[in-house]
Amino acid sequence: MTDPPPPTSRRALRAAVEDPRPEPGARRRAARRRGIVVLTVIGALLAWGVIALLFSVLAPGDAQPAGAPAADRGPAPWATALPVPTLRGATPPEQSAAPAEAPAPAPADGLCAEAAVTEALAAGDDAAVIAAAGGAAAFRERVASGAVPCIDLADPARVWVVVNKQRPYAPLEYAPSPLVSAGTAADAGHAILRTDAAAALTQMVAAARAAGAGEIGAQNGYRAYGMQRSIYDAQVAQRGAAGADLVSARPGFSEHQSGLAVDIVPCDPACGTLDDLAGTPADAWIRDHAWEYGWIVRYEEGYTAITGYAYEPWHLRYVGTDLARAYREGGFHSLEEFFELPPAPDYAD
Repeated sequence: MTDPPPPTSRRALRAAVEDPRPEPGARRRAARRRGIVVLTVIGALLAWGVIALLFSVLAPGDAQPAGAPAADRGPAPWATALPVPTLRGATPPEQSAAPAEAPAPAPADGLCAEAAVTEALAAGDDAAVIAAAGGAAAFRERVASGAVPCIDLADPARVWVVVNKQRPYAPLEYAPSPLVSAGTAADAGHAILRTDAAAALTQMVAAARAAGAGEIGAQNGYRAYGMQRSIYDAQVAQRGAAGADLVSARPGFSEHQSGLAVDIVPCDPACGTLDDLAGTPADAWIRDHAWEYGWIVRYEEGYTAITGYAYEPWHLRYVGTDLARAYREGGFHSLEEFFELPPAPDYAD
């Protein structure tokens, strides 16, 4: 027979049943377990944040729900909340480089506000306009800059007018006035020009004769719009349109219509044709000295891609002594280059 437990043991058992609180050591162990759980959760959240940041930097555009259509996918919330760093020297993803700024317009030139210029323009004194601009070289530079609106390179009444396959007269039937006979060799045919060009041609022919370059005659000075149409149509009939465009201008596009252009021929002893000029003493003298009298060879050899015309050593263009000197000294070979205009090898249509 077993003895009953001591009274003290029964009291302790009853006290444990009535008071469920754990002993102090058990409470400490529970607290440690709760702390470990909290730290584990915090660590997981921090790790997820780091992974999310790396993913947003390396592939921000790919953070889309799997299987969603491209048009319906939106950026993940964390991807929009976190800034995307930009590598130095690189364009940020999904951004385009800023468009290049348009070049600033040339600053206005004060030439047009000068009284000497406005008075000379009103009087039709082109030489005085060029002098007021600081001379021919300065005039060329200022006009080529595009900042001198009062100097119109399309004005057929001015010696600086530029007519080519891209720059017709306005109106197409323009006619200069007054016109006079060139007054050169009798057998050269009838040629009329503007008064200033006619006087300059007379002086040039006399100088060539005095220098022993032979007699120079003039053909094909001013040609009216209607006459140019007849000449061009005849060239088309003979050569076809493409061939005609190399040797003859369409009506409304010919320098001859300005009264500032002339075709010259050698007349020693008798006047020949246009094709007879090249290689003669007159040809050599013209190339070396015509600029002294305000003339330039308009369509030089090797510049068809700029002027649109085949080499014509006989086709001279009057620009006045000031501009002709600047043209010569500047080493230019076309008026398009001289005034920095686009080449005109073909017509617009």
